[in-house]
Amino acid sequence: MHVQEWLETIPAVAVYALVGVVIGLESLGIPLPGEIVLVSSALLASQHGEINPYVLGACASAGAIIGDSIGYAIGRKGGRPLLTKLGRKFPKHFSEANIGLAERSFEKWGMWAVFFGRFVALLRIFAGPLAGVLRMPYWKFLIANVFGGILWAGGTTAVIYSVGIVAEAWLKRFSWLGLVLAVLIGLASMLILKNRAKKAAAAMRDEEQGQAPDRNPSPAAPAPAE
Repeated sequence: MHVQEWLETIPAVAVYALVGVVIGLESLGIPLPGEIVLVSSALLASQHGEINPYVLGACASAGAIIGDSIGYAIGRKGGRPLLTKLGRKFPKHFSEANIGLAERSFEKWGMWAVFFGRFVALLRIFAGPLAGVLRMPYWKFLIANVFGGILWAGGTTAVIYSVGIVAEAWLKRFSWLGLVLAVLIGLASMLILKNRAKKAAAAMRDEEQGQAPDRNPSPAAPAPAE
């Protein structure tokens, strides 16, 4: 059963709570499909009047802000050992390469990494805990967290809801053509994202190899005999 089909079986209040909790836990640092749940719920709201998109966006924003704040507190208290522990439990998400990429983003962009990180799946998980580990001043983190959370959650809800309304009316006239077009767009997007991810991973590996010291240095040439 798909996420949207499952969401159709539960009442609106449960949908609001589910969206807030899942996004909150993801923002806290637990790898969960928060964006998928939000997009599915927004699409469901466009097709069923029982779900209010404004309430949905507010719950998603609250979950994002509260979850990030809790993650910040945990990261500030746990420090570096916390990242090591998370790396053992979630090696796919909290690998040394991913943590290094997130740290470089924070060092380069500061509080903007928290703000824009909300729109990137990897940084969305890291932002709160890593900001705490790196001891970013909380007032800076809070500003970026609040504005980023509202813009991401509210903006995603508004865009997907509007697209769902338009698509539903359009598909009633051209159902088969719309289905084919949607499948083609989905496949193209998947291939493009997959290709970009491969290039980014390869570039990161090349950078790390270039910075790594030579573990097998060549032996020094013997001194000439006198």
